[in-house]
Order: sequence, then C-alpha cells, then structure tokens
Amino acid sequence: MKAEIISVGTELLLGHTINTDAAHVARALSSLGIDLHHACVVGDNAARLEECLRAALQRSDLIITTGGLGPTNDDLTKETVARVLGLPLEEDADSLRRLREYFGDRPVGENQYKQAWLPRGSHAFANSVGTAPGCAAPAEGGKLVILLPGPPSELLPMLHDEVVPWLARKTGACIHSSMVRTFALGEGDAELRLRDMTGAANPTVATYATDGEMFVRITAKAATAEEAARLVAPVRDAVCRRLGEHVYGVDVENLESVVVPLLLQRGETLTTAESCTGGLLAKRITDVAGASSVF
Repeated sequence: MKAEIISVGTELLLGHTINTDAAHVARALSSLGIDLHHACVVGDNAARLEECLRAALQRSDLIITTGGLGPTNDDLTKETVARVLGLPLEEDADSLRRLREYFGDRPVGENQYKQAWLPRGSHAFANSVGTAPGCAAPAEGGKLVILLPGPPSELLPMLHDEVVPWLARKTGACIHSSMVRTFALGEGDAELRLRDMTGAANPTVATYATDGEMFVRITAKAATAEEAARLVAPVRDAVCRRLGEHVYGVDVENLESVVVPLLLQRGETLTTAESCTGGLLAKRITDVAGASSVF
C-alpha cells in the first residue's frame, strides 16, 4: 500500500507552526508496514488543496490529510475531499452526539455543528479531546482518504487509539526497526563496511548521519510485529559485529543515556571544563536522570 500525507494549513507554510503532524503520521504508517511515498503542505485554499488531492489519488492508495476540520471558514478540508470524491456530506449521529456531550449546557453554533457532517460512507474516528471528528472516506478503486484534525493534542490520541488499530486490521502487516548507534565513525566508512547488506529488501539496512554521530537502521516487514523482530535480530547483530567498538548502543536514545548509567554502575564521576561549547556537554549529561550522582 502506497501512502501520502497532505498537511493543510497556511500557518505551516508561513513557518508560524512546525509541522509535527506529518512526523507523527509517518511513524505510525511505518509501524504498520505502509510505505509513505509522498508528503506535501498546502495552505487553507480549496483550489490548491483539490489539486493536491487529485494528484495524490492518481499515485497513492492511502491519503491522510491533517488539519482543516474545525468550525471556522478556512477549515475546508472535509468539504474539498467530499467534492473531489463525489460524496455528499451527511450528518453522522455518533459524531453529533459527542459534539453535544462536549459542549454540555453551553450553546452550540451552526459552525460547530458542521463538524458532525462527514462524506457519505465514511468511517468516523472519535475525537477524545476536541470537537472535530476524523474519518476514513472511500475513494474509487478501493483507495482511502483519512482526515485527521490538525492540533497535535487531538491528532495523536485519534491516530494511536482509533486510526492505527483500524488500519492494522486492513493491512495485516507490521514493521519493526532497530537502530545501531555509533561514535567516531563516518557514514562513508560505515557504508563501506556494510555495502553488501544495504542492498537487501527485507530487512533493509540504511545508514544515517546526524550532528555528531552516525546510526544504522535495520527495518523488516512481516505479518506480525514478532515475526518482523525475528527478521531484524540476526541482521542487527551482524551490523554490530562489523562496526565493532564504534557501537555504543542499540535502540538507545543517545550517548549520554548510555554514559550516565555506566558511570553509576562503575562508581565513577565525570567533570567537564568547557569554553567554546558553552556548557553544552554538561547540559547533555545533566539532562539524564541520576546524573547528579556522577557529574
């Protein structure tokens, strides 16, 4: 299944809001073994959003939109998706009930009620912390368009509690990744050591460079998470053997998260005297719980 993300919001294009929604959705798709091929950002403009949707439907099986589901006039995602798919909007009884429960005794304006109208044939996703429900709308050829709210506080619970389990039942595939973290090793050197492994399809082996370190991600796709993890394990171990003493951890957060527990275990302490780094090393160490015992 080929997927695509369309993030909707002029604030994203202006740089006023960082597009964390796309990262959250991308990780969720990866965990399901769904291949993300495209991602784009479009402003609150119906014509440009329609153009993005039509292009996405030509090349992708699953399109996920984020944003534009609220009660204001510039919340145009749902109406635009319905028009592109040729589906009329219909009142969803459960969504309307949740909307009324959310407002309680407070008055509900007509602009709020529009949030309970979904494209015909949609599967609704409940919003546990806000007013706008999400939904999965059917498209021609068995394709799907999933609409999610923009605020991360609303998107994240809906994504993990509603959308991921629903998609998992449809895909029947899972993905598992393991990350080998290294120090004092460049990406080019690592790629040479792993060259015969990086061309494999399942599991895949890929090198990535970030500020100050390089890591290797091993990823496998299988029918279950357990089976995918079994595929990853021997390849991960082989990567560790080839990179040797440069490996400081597997599936760990960062170098300091490994160093502090080791110092605690050994009963050793660490002192820093910094100039050009301005205390950055000390900050990284003290960000780890328990650092006050060793720093």
